[in-house]
Amino acid sequence: MATNMLKEKYSGKINTVTLGATKEQGGTRTSTVTVGGESTMPFLQFEGDMPLKPVVAMEIQDINPGWHPVLNQVYAEVMDCPVAWAKKCVEFGADMIYLKLAGAHPDNGDKSPEDCAKIVKDVLAAVGVPLIVVGCGEDEKDNAVLPVVAEAAAGENLLIGCAKQDNYKSVAAAAMVHKHKVLAASPLDINICKQLNILISELGLAADNVLIDPSTAALGYGIEYTYSILERGRLGALSGDKMLSQPVICQVGYEAWRAKEAVATEEDFPNWGNQADRAILWEAMTATGLLQGGAHVMVLRHPEAVRLVKKNAEELMVKAEI
Repeated sequence: MATNMLKEKYSGKINTVTLGATKEQGGTRTSTVTVGGESTMPFLQFEGDMPLKPVVAMEIQDINPGWHPVLNQVYAEVMDCPVAWAKKCVEFGADMIYLKLAGAHPDNGDKSPEDCAKIVKDVLAAVGVPLIVVGCGEDEKDNAVLPVVAEAAAGENLLIGCAKQDNYKSVAAAAMVHKHKVLAASPLDINICKQLNILISELGLAADNVLIDPSTAALGYGIEYTYSILERGRLGALSGDKMLSQPVICQVGYEAWRAKEAVATEEDFPNWGNQADRAILWEAMTATGLLQGGAHVMVLRHPEAVRLVKKNAEELMVKAEI
């Protein structure tokens, strides 16, 4: 039975951002991904539009990261080869590939910008989904690597990052020149998030070429604070703040697989149940909570978590009759 409910009316909306480019668009992707476009709070489609469902990117790295044994069991045969790893993630249902160039770090092999660019091109040649490419996290090295990667992948409409408050100019400039999107990362601070978007826009990159990484906390480790940042950002965007109107990406896998409840053994905590099931659910529950906060792209690791999160997103997209 239909119910009459008070409905909020908003003046703003989330930007729509497309990642990847097909042959007709100047790239080589067989598919693209578009996120954003909402004019309502997450999944409240009786109040406004939510035209696009959230998507999943699966994380790979250019070197073997030595992940938890539960993950190693899944990827053991491919973790030394990012090309094979990317292909397997697509088989598992990844909408995008999140490639971290960890091997560029001075302590992890110090790969050259040219070596990193070759890896990116090899992965692009191996899969047809869009790519998210992030550096190793060492600012000086990322400033050298990411512009070379952006040039090598010109036309592919990558999402490249991370652009940070104290280190954003080289990433933003490379994205503008070679027509990519920028991943803007801030440390769970809505004011820094907004200020970073202002700084990037002042360089000449339009706000609709940016995705926000607000930083992420796992279930039990501050997820409620992450949720509050997502909610504040969404409310600001819907109120007309253009500098908070970018879609959001959350690095769920990285955070969830650091949680004690995910990685502790059954021998140490026999009352916690099967460790593999527990870890997968920790990743999936973290992601589904953040979906409710307004995240658009979830970066995950385990294929079963991917399946659960995509199923939940599909169910949340069903319009209720109110």
